[in-house]
Amino acid sequence: MINLVITGALGHIGSRFIRKLPADLINHVVLLDNLSTQRYPALFDLPREISFVFHEADVCTADLDQYFAHADVVVHLAAITNAERSFAIRDQIEQTNFVGTQRVAQACARHGCKLVFISTTSVYGSQRTLVDEDCSLSELQPQSPYAESKLRAEQMLQEEGDRNNLNYVICRFGTIFGASVGMRFHTAINKFIWHACMGRPLTVWRTAMDQQRPYLDLGDAVRSVEFIVRNALFPNGVYNILTLNTTVRRIIDIIQSYVPNTTVEYVDSPIMNQLSYNVSNSRFSDLGFAFHGSLEQGIYETVHLIEPAMRHQEYVLR
Repeated sequence: MINLVITGALGHIGSRFIRKLPADLINHVVLLDNLSTQRYPALFDLPREISFVFHEADVCTADLDQYFAHADVVVHLAAITNAERSFAIRDQIEQTNFVGTQRVAQACARHGCKLVFISTTSVYGSQRTLVDEDCSLSELQPQSPYAESKLRAEQMLQEEGDRNNLNYVICRFGTIFGASVGMRFHTAINKFIWHACMGRPLTVWRTAMDQQRPYLDLGDAVRSVEFIVRNALFPNGVYNILTLNTTVRRIIDIIQSYVPNTTVEYVDSPIMNQLSYNVSNSRFSDLGFAFHGSLEQGIYETVHLIEPAMRHQEYVLR
């Protein structure tokens, strides 16, 4: 049985993850979150079969030793993930995403905890061909302070692994879609769904409709972390974790099938999500993990949750 620490435990991913923890694997869980986004409901109705303890704590300032002392594995979810907004808050991004991760890694090394670090496929940037984990550092093209901070954190983990025998795995997640108690709506698919349900046009860069990007179903994200912990996959290396690569056009078509009045507003100035790249998930799936997520189902479930607030809209819920 495993003792687990989860940082950023009440966020979009964490709030779903802590509800899906398997009682046959996990004994005790320490939940850390600084409550900066006040997602208190993420603590409601947690499974009774597992022992949870919550601490309001910031990984950038907290005494992590007291929380990590008896942990076997730390799942590090705490981060600022809004890529578009990251340009205006570079210092805060650096402090949370890099310095915070460094403090977590060093505490893990001191106490012999294994570390699951959630990075992002955004580190690849625009690419002409299908890319995988063997893409060299010189070929990576992070296009935002958010992606840059994640890439720097990855490099720091490699140094900590070599210097302090830290055991870790880097999970480059595709852009998350799907519903959770602690979800937010700043990432591409969820942002589009929110705007559609609120009767607002979806703003798209004029040439971006058929550009490809990697996306990750939230259920697949949660199961992937459980798979890693259960199988002790800490190779001090990287896995791409994504459900599919798809286009903005496909996403909008599905949203319009549920919210038929959705309109698209084209803009000529570059905005986030104008980059195109396809990412391979073969290295992770070859380990025996099956991606089951559905873009259609994920969009449907999110629209369904917002449905009571969209009574003024015409909508289709099949």
